[in-house]
Amino acid sequence: MTQAKRKADDLQEETGEQSSQYLTFSLAGEEYGVDILGVREVKVWTQVTVLPNTPVYVKGVLNLRGSVVPIIDLRLCFSMEQVDYDATTVIVVLKLDIKGRERIIGLVVDAVSDVLDIKSTQVRTTDEFDMTSQTDAITGVAALENKMVILLDAAKLLSGGELADLSKDAAAVKEKANVAEAEEE
Repeated sequence: MTQAKRKADDLQEETGEQSSQYLTFSLAGEEYGVDILGVREVKVWTQVTVLPNTPVYVKGVLNLRGSVVPIIDLRLCFSMEQVDYDATTVIVVLKLDIKGRERIIGLVVDAVSDVLDIKSTQVRTTDEFDMTSQTDAITGVAALENKMVILLDAAKLLSGGELADLSKDAAAVKEKANVAEAEEE
């Protein structure tokens, strides 16, 4: 059992409320959060290998300890203004279960903020807003004492088909790199 899960279970026992931990990050001046259990690591921005003929929000792929990981600029994915990456820009690497298959993706965000315990009573689902959400990936908004945090289901950021295509492209890049390495030896 992870430390995050133990902490959430302890809080539920004490208060009777269900709680989850979220890694929060900023994006265009707003706070977003993803379930901490899906976060594999946080990396400083690193140049990536660009893949041709991919959507504008796909920055490319990154070799992460032998795994080729598609890197998605979340600003561009949400049709926000593109900005230059700086010292606070990070890649949040997530392990996702999409249609029963484990996938690793990286999300480029402006900066990581905090890890927060958010109680289920603090979350308002998008259904409560009586409006259509631009993306199914937004699961709700947490109303905290001094801020609002937009909660995301990272597995819904890309449809299964888009992610499958990216994974194929990433596998092709890895295969070409392996062939090039073998030829050099």
